[in-house]
Order: sequence, then C-alpha cells, then structure tokens
Amino acid sequence: MDTLAIVILNYNGKPFLAKFLPAVLATADGHPVYVADSASSDDSVPFLKSTFPTVRVIELPRNEGYAGGYNAALEHIRTHYGGATYYVLPNSDIEVTPGWLSPVLALLEANPNIAACQPKIRSYNERDLFEHAGAAGGFVDWLGYVFCRGRVFATFERDHGQYNDNQQVFWATGACLFVKATVFHQTGGFDASFFAHMEEIDWCWRIQRLGYEVWACGESTVYHVGGGTLHKSNPHKTFLNYRNSLYMLYKNWPANGWLWPKILFRLVMDGLSSLLFMREKQWRDVWAIIRAHFAFYGALPKLHQQRRLLKQQQTTEVKLYPKSIVWQYFAEGKKTFNQM
Repeated sequence: MDTLAIVILNYNGKPFLAKFLPAVLATADGHPVYVADSASSDDSVPFLKSTFPTVRVIELPRNEGYAGGYNAALEHIRTHYGGATYYVLPNSDIEVTPGWLSPVLALLEANPNIAACQPKIRSYNERDLFEHAGAAGGFVDWLGYVFCRGRVFATFERDHGQYNDNQQVFWATGACLFVKATVFHQTGGFDASFFAHMEEIDWCWRIQRLGYEVWACGESTVYHVGGGTLHKSNPHKTFLNYRNSLYMLYKNWPANGWLWPKILFRLVMDGLSSLLFMREKQWRDVWAIIRAHFAFYGALPKLHQQRRLLKQQQTTEVKLYPKSIVWQYFAEGKKTFNQM
C-alpha cells in the first residue's frame, strides 16, 4: 500500500493538465499520480497516455461531478491498486509548489485523529492574495454561512504570513484536499447527490461528528486558478451552491439546534440575496436560486433519512462559529477573519 496517492479529477481539462501536471509529477516525491477522467469529450485521455506515460489514468464511464467522480476514482484505486494511507485531491487547475506535500504529511502522521487537511490556497492570478476556495481553512457560522481564514465573502486578504501556523478548522477545501483513506471509505466518501460544491464541507462536518479532526497546514502553499470546470458566473454554480448549502444544513444541524427556524431564516436570506442578482439583471441566477429551493423541498424525504442515520452514528458534538458572519461583515464592518 502506498503512503500517499495524488489523484486529479479531470473533465475536459486538457489545457490545465498540460500546464500544471508537470509540476505535480516533479514534486510527487515518489508517490503515484493518478488522473481520473470523467468521460471527457476533449482528447484528455489520449493526451495523458502519450505525454505523461507515468501517470495512472482511470477512465470513468460518465461525469458524476466532483463528489461522484472522486468516490468512484478512490474506490477504483483501493480495489485495483491496493489503495493508500492518504489521498490528496488537487483540482486540475492547481499549481503546486516545491515541497508542498511533506509538511501536510508530517502533520497528518503526527496526529492520527486528523482525517482531512489542506494547504494554504492562494490565487494563481493575484499571487499574494488568498483564493476564494478555502484560503487558509474554513468555518461555518450558526446560520450555516461558510467563510475562511483569509477570505470572508468578497474580501480577500494578502498573505503576509498571518496564517502560517497549523490550525484546526471546521472544513478543508476540496480544491486541494488531503484525506485519510480509511475514514473516507468508512464514511462512504462524499455525498454524490451534491454533484459539486460544498460536498467537502458536508464531509468534514460528518467526520467531525465521528470524532475526527480537520486542519489547515500553513507550512504548505498551492495556487488555484478557480472555476476551471464550472466558472463562477455560471448559473448552475449558483444553483449548486444554494441547494447544497441547504442539503448540508438539514443533514448535519444538531438535533437540539432549532433546525427549522434556522432553515426558514436561511430561505428568507437566500431570497434577499436574489435581490442582488435582480439589481444586476442576472435573471438566470435568480431562477437558479428558486430552483435550488424547490430541489431542496423535493429531496427532504431522502435528507431526513440521512439525518436520522447520521444522528445514530454520531459520537461527538460539533461546535459551529457562534456568531453571524453576515451581521459581523455587513453591519459591524468586520471584513477579515482576525477582526472577528
């Protein structure tokens, strides 16, 4: 069994593979590199096989998004290649740096209770800024809104070493996620119904309910282009973010935590946020929010079953950030993590 497997999920991402895969191979430290292709319609697979013969290519039969794609890929690695102790899941649009693996592996091996970890994520295009997808580790507030060390809503901090420590966090980003293989398979991996977006936050929440920890490693840095598969301006991204946020909350919210009042309040807040899209005449995003709400209602029977099962399995109470990040950011003017 390998100590670490580097697994990149690809969907029509040949330009990113050509640009970023050489650095992954150069810094792999002898660990195997896999590319799991989600039935790309470009020539990613023949390009990989001809240009990077040392890469182990997994050809998936269909595109099941980040969640289903990685579930299938990691199960394939376990059954066909003997698995690994840890997996790292860098997006295809991640630029790695020399020595990016060793600090995270050292942290994981020093604390067996850590089941998920991430490096610092900085912007590929604005090199000294933290990037939206994870920054230096994420948290969830008492209404279910997510934020990060280094990024709160649309405020991105410059990295001047303020988050160079190794810190326990609530969630680690799927842009470059290290996971403990036994825990990933024990929990069934990501919730495939999410398809993409917030599945890693849901998974981090679930594993903490089982007593595991999530950390950010400030000694490792990678750079993220962002929106490599689904651009932030795409209304389908809006749909997935709003729907999956509600999925995650319903499944994981504490039994004694006033679930429905908070769900209803979130629905109102989501409605208010649609006014911002209306102001910009982004009608497809408004419709995406409406569709997300109805998708949530339709999924309630399944979500309720998942909620009951997770409650039965839970061994540890999970603490959320006790304040409202929306109030602190917009009303109190606290724009950075360290101000909160």
